[in-house]
Amino acid sequence: MGRYALGLSREAQMSVTHQWRKEQGARLQGSRPLDCSKVQAPCVIPIPRGGYRLFYTAVGPAKPYATCQGYILSAFSGDGLDFRTEPGIRLAPQPDLRHMSLRVLAPTVTRCIDGHWRMYFESRGPADQSMVICSAVSADMLHWEHEDGIRLQGLDGVGGPRYLPLPDGRGRLYCFRSELVTSDSDDEGPRRSQSVISAVSSDGLNFEFEPGYRMRDNQTAFDSAGITAAEVIPPQTPDDAWTMFFSAWQNVPDGSVVPLHPSQDPAATANGLREDFAAASIASDMAGYRSRIFSACSLDGLTWQRDRCVIEGEGYGGEGLDAVHAEDMSLVRIGNGKHRMYYAACDGSGNWRIASAVTGSVLILRWADTHAL
Repeated sequence: MGRYALGLSREAQMSVTHQWRKEQGARLQGSRPLDCSKVQAPCVIPIPRGGYRLFYTAVGPAKPYATCQGYILSAFSGDGLDFRTEPGIRLAPQPDLRHMSLRVLAPTVTRCIDGHWRMYFESRGPADQSMVICSAVSADMLHWEHEDGIRLQGLDGVGGPRYLPLPDGRGRLYCFRSELVTSDSDDEGPRRSQSVISAVSSDGLNFEFEPGYRMRDNQTAFDSAGITAAEVIPPQTPDDAWTMFFSAWQNVPDGSVVPLHPSQDPAATANGLREDFAAASIASDMAGYRSRIFSACSLDGLTWQRDRCVIEGEGYGGEGLDAVHAEDMSLVRIGNGKHRMYYAACDGSGNWRIASAVTGSVLILRWADTHAL
């Protein structure tokens, strides 16, 4: 039996780096009518000619139509720290497609064999329409053409995609899957579960779900409100393991009054919440929820063992860009064995920005005793 077919042994000495250093200031914050209301869900891509492009989800008063809840914008940086926004919208919802009529978010971008770029993104319509994952292609990462069809759909919705090329030429999407779970307790009603799953494709268009879950939610108090995204760093040497970073939400304290998020409100158009999506969604975000970023490790990229929290803010009333929320991370290698993590951050006043943290190598799970594996 191959070594990667086995679980983690007691003799395997794990040492997942958790000394992330938060970098001062925001990498990006709302600064124009297209993004001044809310920015989230970064995806940073190194550009072959040099520099970095940051794709992000945003909404602002210059949105293309009144009920639009969000679209994908971009910014460029030569050093990965100072980003300048680029004009226009990279990808917008399409009102004539029900599953994509209100919001597109959480982009993940990969280079295709022919040199073009493909973007996978979460697509949302009305509250009674399940979230799906769609795609678009581009020759220059600035002008994107939506591809027909749905790349991935299932249960009560899928989203938060992260694409990973595999050594055998296929690609894997890690994403969350949402489902309504009935409680065993008579005192509790059904809750919405949001766990990490995966799907693979040989052509980038047709995906098949892989059996089981990569990471289940509701395993601790810190992920009691679900997992929003999972980014995976594959092994670089035979002694490395796979490393996952995932963002999880903690539920509100008992007795909290939580405003209904407009994306979950079937009457959002009638009551005007879609027109003021940012304010209504931030009110829900700040109702007592917390989010943090955690790490996990695996021998095969499918079965994962949790490690620890790597990014956490001070909480309500605390200081820092990420006092309340840290989620939806995107990692890039920046040289000298270091990586930079970009993530969506929300402070104690409900302001969302893109923050960053840096560390040494994250490809750090090594096995001291491989004979036991």
